[in-house]
Amino acid sequence: MKKLISTALSLMLFVSSNAQVIGKTEITQWRDDKKGAVSITFDDGSINQFKQAIPVLNSLKLPATFFIITGQIPGSQYHGKFIGRPVKDIINETATVPTNKDNIFERASAAGYLGLVGPLDYHYKAGSLVDAGKMDEAIKVIDELYLKVRNGEFKPGIQHNVEYADAHGTTWNDIRRYAAQGHEFASHMITHPRLAVLDEPNMIYELEKSKADMLKQMGPKYTFSGEGPFGTENERAMQYAHKVYPALRNRMPEPWLKEISRSDKSNPGNTDKEYIQFQRGGTTKTPMPMMKAWVDTTANKNNTWLVLTFHGVDGIGWEPLTHQQLNEYFSYIKAKQVLWVGTFGDVTRYIRERQNATVQSKQNGDKINVSLTHSLNKSMYYVPLTLKTYVPETWKTVKVTQGNKSQIVKPIGISGKNEKYVLYQAYPNKSAITISRG
Repeated sequence: MKKLISTALSLMLFVSSNAQVIGKTEITQWRDDKKGAVSITFDDGSINQFKQAIPVLNSLKLPATFFIITGQIPGSQYHGKFIGRPVKDIINETATVPTNKDNIFERASAAGYLGLVGPLDYHYKAGSLVDAGKMDEAIKVIDELYLKVRNGEFKPGIQHNVEYADAHGTTWNDIRRYAAQGHEFASHMITHPRLAVLDEPNMIYELEKSKADMLKQMGPKYTFSGEGPFGTENERAMQYAHKVYPALRNRMPEPWLKEISRSDKSNPGNTDKEYIQFQRGGTTKTPMPMMKAWVDTTANKNNTWLVLTFHGVDGIGWEPLTHQQLNEYFSYIKAKQVLWVGTFGDVTRYIRERQNATVQSKQNGDKINVSLTHSLNKSMYYVPLTLKTYVPETWKTVKVTQGNKSQIVKPIGISGKNEKYVLYQAYPNKSAITISRG
């Protein structure tokens, strides 16, 4: 008799416990409840990224993000130019006023627009030093530049940087076609400058006018992401850039995100942050086993977003990989079914939406009603979130309805718990979601 009472009591406790969990709804950390995310990105927009890499990506049904130099594309409204005083006045001034922290940015900004071949190299060298926090050395580089200019040591002509030159060959029509295939296009500025060494008018011009051409040619969806050339993390440059682009691969200073930049040699470890952004760049010097290890690390954790950066492909562009290498690597990523491969913009949207979302659910008879909202700009943040809702154990199939769209979903059982849940996509700030027996 005591055994029967004990068994009945256990059954009642189980039913009570199971009833309490029914209707519980949460937003999964990653889309489709994956263990991690990967974003494949390319910088500069050199021609073989489109001729060779995109066919590989499309064959594997993988999306990528391309940060493109807009000033060289035929049909762009904005091209490289110096915003400021006549350059002759600046050159003359350098004869009597040494370069210092107050005038270096103007002089470095003008360097590529003196009508000479050679000074642009000094712009890049000085920018590299400023990025490295070596302002005094950068000042010496600019002083050396203008001394040579005054001494007539450069030949007349127009000079473009290598990245700008390698990007020739693609049209806006081409880019719109690639975007229709599922790829994201984003700004890599007008001329690929060293943002850290530009003065305010020229930095704003590069940031805002590149975005303006993206808006005109591609629409607002493609003005969300940006990347300052050379992966700059210069604080001054980032303060300007974050005012223009909602998402920057350079920096994402979110309180819930641990950033590991490309220059940081450490691997994701333990953290109290909700997410880790793990940036890595594949070059001709990177062994394939190391590149695959980045993917393995991401797949073995639950909180990591691997952001990959590539440049040249098949001999064109900086540190090029072959399309065969890309095929091997992207196939390896594709085989990791526990990972979500999404564009840089879409992964950013998802995790920000999740961090700013509210989900509420209530069991109402034989239905579960769920509401999903977030507090972000709705025109900018609109990707669906994956919801996980617990349903009665007796439901064999489940109908999920939001607005005028319904889907039949098969519940997933939890081993050893006698609980079931369904995974489904839902759009925030839209109609309420209704879940019922299928």
